Amino acid sequence: MFKFIVGKKDNLAEATGPAELLVVEQTVNAPIERAFEMFVDRLGSWWPREYTWAKDNLEEIGIEAKVDGHCFERGKDGNLAVWGTVLTLARPEQIVFTWQINADRSAEPNVALASRVDIRFVAPTPDTTKIVLVHRDFPRHGPGWQKYRANMASKGGWPRLIDRYAKAV
Repeated sequence: MFKFIVGKKDNLAEATGPAELLVVEQTVNAPIERAFEMFVDRLGSWWPREYTWAKDNLEEIGIEAKVDGHCFERGKDGNLAVWGTVLTLARPEQIVFTWQINADRSAEPNVALASRVDIRFVAPTPDTTKIVLVHRDFPRHGPGWQKYRANMASKGGWPRLIDRYAKAV
């Protein structure tokens, strides 16, 4: 099951963190290496097409697994769109990347105005991995960031994405 932590108590969350922070936790039945690989190296196998800019024209969505690597999508027409930059990569324990997608779903080229996603992979047993996703720095997106954070915490945001990921693992 998912655990959501945001700063304001609502129907999805407990009031246990600053308002600009969103935490989603999920345990999957997979060794840590496989859990990390599925999220980072095989993103395109589970990320919903309708959550991309290219939609049905999507050729590839992925993460370049290196510091300063791009989180990107490429359309069948060759257009490349960057939606993040890898800040930290410690295989298979952690990846941190910028979230260069504004609340209106437009691209944010300035990394200083992007929020960050920090994903930790912890192996409580050799055959299970706990994923802890922390999406932080929502105020960097400017006015309306609270609604953006609420949307990312809703059933259609990170919970849906992590559920798809967990099923793919």
